[in-house]
Order: sequence, then C-alpha cells, then structure tokens
Amino acid sequence: MKNWLKNIGPGTLVTAAFIGPGTVTVCTLAGVQFGYELLWALGLSIIACIVLQEMSARLGIVTQQGLSEVLKTQFKNPIIKGFLIVVILSAIFIGNAAYEAGNISGGVLGLATVFGDPVIYLGAIKINYMSILIGSIAFIVLYIGNYKILERSLIVLVLFMSISFIVTAIVTKPDLGALFKGFVPDFSSEKLLMIIGLIGTTVVPYNLFLHASVVSEKWKKPEDLPVARKDTQIAIILGGLVSMAIIIAGAAIQNVEVNNAADLAKSLAPVFGKGAKYVLSLGLFAAGITSAITAPLAAAYVVKGCLNWEGGLKTFRFRSVWIFILVLGVVFSSLGIKSIEIIRFAQIANGLLLPIIAGFLLWVMNKKNILGEYTNSWKQNFVGICIVIIAIFLGCRSIWKVIETW
Repeated sequence: MKNWLKNIGPGTLVTAAFIGPGTVTVCTLAGVQFGYELLWALGLSIIACIVLQEMSARLGIVTQQGLSEVLKTQFKNPIIKGFLIVVILSAIFIGNAAYEAGNISGGVLGLATVFGDPVIYLGAIKINYMSILIGSIAFIVLYIGNYKILERSLIVLVLFMSISFIVTAIVTKPDLGALFKGFVPDFSSEKLLMIIGLIGTTVVPYNLFLHASVVSEKWKKPEDLPVARKDTQIAIILGGLVSMAIIIAGAAIQNVEVNNAADLAKSLAPVFGKGAKYVLSLGLFAAGITSAITAPLAAAYVVKGCLNWEGGLKTFRFRSVWIFILVLGVVFSSLGIKSIEIIRFAQIANGLLLPIIAGFLLWVMNKKNILGEYTNSWKQNFVGICIVIIAIFLGCRSIWKVIETW
C-alpha cells in the first residue's frame, strides 16, 4: 500500500481537472433526463481518455518535455509554428481563464447548499465571499510551489469527492437490472447531444498538456512507464466511477426540474434524507476546488512550453500566469459577472483544438526519432484514429452550437 501511494499522483491531477462543475452538471442532467441509459457512453469516454492520457504521459516521460515543447520542435515553418502557438495559447490560456469562474462558482454552489446564501454587500456592490475563500485555498496550494504538496492535496480532494458521489449513488438504491442495461449502446437521435456532451467533459484538451508536463516532475526514465500507466488507469477509472455515480444519483430524481448538481442535492434531501444533500454538496465543492487548482496550473504549463520559459513551479513568470487566471476567476465569480463572449470564444477554440491536438499526439506517438522503441502499437493507433474521428465530430458540433447562439 505504501509503495502504491508513493506512485500515484499525475493521473490524479487529470481526474481532478475533468471532474469539475461542468462534468457534474452534464452527468446530473444525463441521469435526470435519460436515467441509466447513457452509462455506456461514459464508459467509452473513459476508455478514450485512458488511451489519450497514456500517450501524453508516455511522451512526457520519454522526452522529459511537455506537449507544447514537442509540438514546436516538429514544425520548422515559422508561420505554421506561430499559428499553432496562437491557437494553443488562445484555447488553453484564455479558455481556462474563462472557465475558472465556473470552477469556482461550482464549488460555491456546493457550499451554499449547505451553509446558505454566501452574499455580502459592500455599499451597492454584491460580493460572494465563498468565491474568495475557494480562490484563497487554490492560491495557497499553488503558491507553495511544491509538486508533492500539490499532488497530495489533490489526491485527498479527489478521494473525498469520489467518496461523496459514490456514497450518494449507493444511498439512492439503484435498480441493478436497469443499471446494467445502461451499458448497452443506444444512438437515438434525442440522446446524441448528451452523448457528445459526456465525451466532451471527459476527454479534455488541456489535460493532454497538463499530463505530459507533470509526469516529468515525478518520473525521469522510460523504465517508469508501467507505474505511470497504472497511475493513469486507476485515476481515470476512479473519475469514471464518480461520473457514473452522479448519473445514478440523477436518475433517482423524478418529476423535479433539475438544472445543476446543487438542484440535485436539494431534490435528494426529501427522498433520501438531509445526509444525502450534505454529502453531494460537499462533493460538488471538492469538484469545484480541484478544477480551480488544475485549470490555472495547466495554463501556466502551456504558456511556459510555448514561450520556452526555464524553471519550475516557483518561478515568477510561471506563478504570474496561474495567479492571473485564478484572480480573474475569483473576480468574475464573486461579482457574478458572466463572461459570455469569452466563454463562447473558448468553446470554439477548444472545439478546434481537441481534434488538432489528438491528431498531432497520434502522429507524434509514431515518430521513432522522438520516442524510439516507445512508439504506438497498431492497436493504440486504431483506437487513437477512432478517437480523432469522434473528436472532429465533437469539435464541429461544439462550434456549430456556439454559432447557433449568436
């Protein structure tokens, strides 16, 4: 057990990043609207996530570089290289800044369900003090700048979040027969958008950058790959179980309008007791704060790689990136400002970025001059190509959805 605990870490950061308020909300709505019927889609999403994140981790360990650093070395044309850097910085840096307010607000929703209205008034200004509290916790964890402390903090939060959601699902006493039927694929047209939503909240572009960067903080040689693979598989499967637990909890709600996880927590209380509300609300808080930590961290790693910055977590430039994103998120969340246009831009950029980065990752994982004997097998390439096709479809749908709202 001690040896196992010693070797977990980077995979947990991936789980902490993709199980955020957005994932919790999408899984809640999937459960409320379709019951257990979309559990199969989540299962496929987890497989896709494991395959891509294993590639990302393998690239990071073998090359001891992040994905953005490797990407830049493969394109000599300055125009192409500049275009890719702009796209990546736009999607990851600006995108994470836009979504950070949502991460913090998600954590606030969880606390507010337990502790009540978190708003105070300073003259005519209305301020949500819980946003500042969550932002302060994230700031302290990141500012310490010690990878082991960051890793251990997120492990604790992810385990707490996992227990919260899984206990909630068990409390609802799901129908096991109907639950197992939920793993039979069904591509009905009315479910298509929700299926794509589940994939989109699990396979996250910035996690590919984050994972490739952080594995080199822990593992330094290719011989560590088996341990890294196990870490990735365990952490992402745990994240998948959490997502499934949220769907199961959502399926327990009947004849009640539910728009997010906070509504789900309130709806569970009359049926399954106040304990269910508190457990689920604290799980939502943990989901918000873990994503509030990992989103600024991922953005800082991407900027560092794109701009060739030297040094680690404690350098001024690295800190300045995540501080900017975190402060922006706290301000937007505490004042209730909704950065609609920025978020729309982030959706378009991420929609474009996912198939591009998944395609590039697949391409680079077959280059002997970079990975030597650690290139992809034909099975990994087959699964990877399938994922890229899905990513292209997902990206087109995401962009079209944004265009429709304009």
